[in-house]
Amino acid sequence: MYERQPDAAQLEAFGLTAADLGQQQDVDVWPDNWQAVQLLNRMSTQWRVGFGGAVGLDYNVLYRMMDRLGLNPEGFDQMEADLQVMEAAVLELMQ
Repeated sequence: MYERQPDAAQLEAFGLTAADLGQQQDVDVWPDNWQAVQLLNRMSTQWRVGFGGAVGLDYNVLYRMMDRLGLNPEGFDQMEADLQVMEAAVLELMQ
C-alpha cells in the first residue's frame, strides 16, 4: 500500500505539526476500485487551482495517464466515472 507521510522537518518547513494534519485513518479499498485509487493518488499534484482553491483535476494529464493503462473503451469510461466520483469527494473535503 502506498502511503505518503511527511516527516516533522517537512511539516516544520511549512510551519505545521503532525497535529495540524489531523488523525490519519486506514481505509479499506475494494479490489475493483484499487486501480482508480492508485490513479487518483498519482494525480495528487495535478489539481487545477483558481483564486478560491482547487476546482478539479487536470484532465489533460488524467487522460494521458489513463491511456498508459491500456484499458478497453468500457474500462476507460468506467475509470473516468470512478475518478470523477473521487474527485468530487476530494473537492468537498478540501472546501
